[in-house]
Amino acid sequence: MALDTTDLRLLRVFVTIVESGGFAAAQAKLNLSLSTISSHMTGLELRLGVTLCRRGRGGFSLTAEGQAVYAEVKRLLGTMDQFDTRMRSLRDKLHGTLSIGLVDNTISDPRAPLEKVFARFVVAAPEVRLNITSGAPDDLLREVVTGTLHVAIASFPRMVLGLDYQDLYAEPQRFYCGKDHPLFGVADADIDVDRVRRHRIVGRDYWGGRDLKIFAISGAHAVVSDMEAEARLILSGAFLGYLPEHYAASFVAAGRLRSIRPDLFSREQLFQIAHDPNRAENAALDLMRRIVLEELGPRAQLQGKR
Repeated sequence: MALDTTDLRLLRVFVTIVESGGFAAAQAKLNLSLSTISSHMTGLELRLGVTLCRRGRGGFSLTAEGQAVYAEVKRLLGTMDQFDTRMRSLRDKLHGTLSIGLVDNTISDPRAPLEKVFARFVVAAPEVRLNITSGAPDDLLREVVTGTLHVAIASFPRMVLGLDYQDLYAEPQRFYCGKDHPLFGVADADIDVDRVRRHRIVGRDYWGGRDLKIFAISGAHAVVSDMEAEARLILSGAFLGYLPEHYAASFVAAGRLRSIRPDLFSREQLFQIAHDPNRAENAALDLMRRIVLEELGPRAQLQGKR
């Protein structure tokens, strides 16, 4: 059964009655009348579907089911008390500065509701100061290694040994051309790898040419370090290149971009959260990682937390 607040209150009343030795003996501790205590017990028995105790002239005694329920409730309440203690200890440690590294231009991605992450974190840790840096994936990992950043959230083409990575979500990437490009009006059926590689293609420095392998060219005709620079080159009509689907969506809707052969050139970039597990324990970092996984991780995507 799923317990709610009322159930927990009734279970605590039950434990007090048992440990006091009966209804009358529990009155002072509960500050309730005998009729109210009896009503609470009747309600709890109905909720659980078992008889918990015998009460009457023969005195108070637990049934076999009541003894089993009492043992389980004691374990449950003990676990809850331990949780409360841990949470109080955690809150006491939540102070100082937490430095977070992000890649640019993810704000339009419904898979990455970082605003929800920050809102939840501030409520849980109001004394912690956030320091947020935007940069290329390789730079972010380098700063995690040096300790400048506590955590980084990005798609990491190259991974640094010794760091801990947890998967979050996949970002769809499409291959685009601008409305002034010669291929803009060409049907996908007439476009293949050979035709594309005759044109200028943009590459990202942190991908190290991985995005260009399919085109079998010696190198990119332009190299960028962020999405905005790549988008401007593609919008110029002089270049072709990859962009996140969510980032390009508004340009596509405005007729300024189109994707080319999504069946052939599409790819997905796995986003992860990375930190150094060998550094000193950090309660604020642990809290941030937990919230990020809940809002951006695989379970959040399956549950439709967009």
